[in-house]
Amino acid sequence: MEIIQGSSQYFKEYKLNNPLLINGMKDAIFKIVDAVNNREKIVVYGCGDVDSICGISILLLLLKYLNADVEYFIPDDTDNKIGISKKALNNYIKYLGADLLITVGCGSNSKDEIRLARQMGINVIVTDNHEEINSEIEAIVINSKNKECEYPFKYLSSSGTVFKLCEAISMYYTMKKVYKYIDLVMIGTLASKEPIKDENKALIDIGIENVLNTNNYGIKALLKINNISKMNMETAAKLVNVVIPLNDSPRNMDNARIAVELFTTRDSYRAIQIAKYLKKECLK
Repeated sequence: MEIIQGSSQYFKEYKLNNPLLINGMKDAIFKIVDAVNNREKIVVYGCGDVDSICGISILLLLLKYLNADVEYFIPDDTDNKIGISKKALNNYIKYLGADLLITVGCGSNSKDEIRLARQMGINVIVTDNHEEINSEIEAIVINSKNKECEYPFKYLSSSGTVFKLCEAISMYYTMKKVYKYIDLVMIGTLASKEPIKDENKALIDIGIENVLNTNNYGIKALLKINNISKMNMETAAKLVNVVIPLNDSPRNMDNARIAVELFTTRDSYRAIQIAKYLKKECLK
């Protein structure tokens, strides 16, 4: 398989870095392409924060566009936000018949859990942005904070890291549709604790520039229900804050799953109903 060294208007205008510079990226692309072609079950595994929600949604949208057999999972184990849960592997993911597990914003230090997954016959791709990286894990790791990684920008968010993976997949398939997901990257990156500079700022600027023309029903619904008619850093921050409540309510994991549905639905009416529900939750 060959990856076309393509570029886009965004590479040139905003100086986005080539995703193939991230360690493990080519191996991850080939593993995903094989899984798609062979109709293997892919499970996207993430956390309940806004950054991870956006990353999960981006990956789901792209993989569904490629007609992949894909589902996602957000664990209830809120005490293990940056790792893979053994409970989730044993009680849920194993019974989904997963062949490939792709993490979003977690897993770089989940050595024992990934070994368990491998014993179950599940291959693992980790996309993460945490600094705690175990070099012995039996997985393909996509993490710009990896000390061995030569990627020039080290502060990608979870959603930004996933987007670079999707960008690389789009280069393999020579497709341009991946750039329509930059609005989700903008929301996720603003929600993350990563610095707003260099490539992060470029991704946010592109998102702000294009979000009012989004074709994502969920984002359209959030804009409508929250009366956001212009977009700048202030209103973009408002958009982030209405995705899920900022409190530590036990309902937040359910709300996180509802937010993934919001960003991935193809039903405009359903998107409006979810946006209304989330607005009420945020006002509690």
